[in-house]
This record gives sequence, structure tokens and C-alpha cells, in this order.
Amino acid sequence: MNDTQEIIEALLRFRDERDWAQFHNPKDLALALNIEAAELLETFLWKSSEQADSDAVKEELADVLAFAFLLTEKYGWDVKEIVFEKMKKNALKYPVEKSIGQAKKYDKL
Repeated sequence: MNDTQEIIEALLRFRDERDWAQFHNPKDLALALNIEAAELLETFLWKSSEQADSDAVKEELADVLAFAFLLTEKYGWDVKEIVFEKMKKNALKYPVEKSIGQAKKYDKL
């Protein structure tokens, strides 16, 4: 079993022990993911990156990852597969020779 699958199984056990599967439909998981991402952003609000509380960043990032993993499980997707698939698409949109050192969106390169 890989690390990602181990994490997902632990999250499912945690969820199931509390009978929360009934709340974990794709829409609500996506909403929770977005809300936790906003809480992650909040750790940086009015601060430089260095001033953000790293423990708070870690905690909110864990929430973001947890809901992302639960959403992948809901759809039966493999995390590694979908990330690599997206990276292939991004490589086509952002070829090295055009994008190196650039922070521009692909349609502005």
C-alpha cells in the first residue's frame, strides 16, 4: 500500500467511525476543500510569508489535503495518476522554452 492510499484509508476510518459519510458527497467535499483553502490563505493575511505561523499553515494545509484526498476517493481517482495527467497537460501549455522564469499565464506567453 502506498502512502497516499494509507492516508485515504485512515481518513475513511475516521469518517466512518463518526458516521460522516452521509455528509461527504462530492459537492460538500468540494465546498469544504474551498473553505479550508480560504482558512489556509487567512494564515497569511496581512503578513509576509515569513510572518505566517507555520504551525497554523501546516494545520490548514492538512485540512486541504484531507478533503482533496476524500474527493479523489469519492470519484475513484488515483491521486498520482491525476496529478501526473495534469502535469502533462500543463507541460503542453507551458513549454520550458517559453515559460522558464515567467509568471505569465499560458495564453500570455
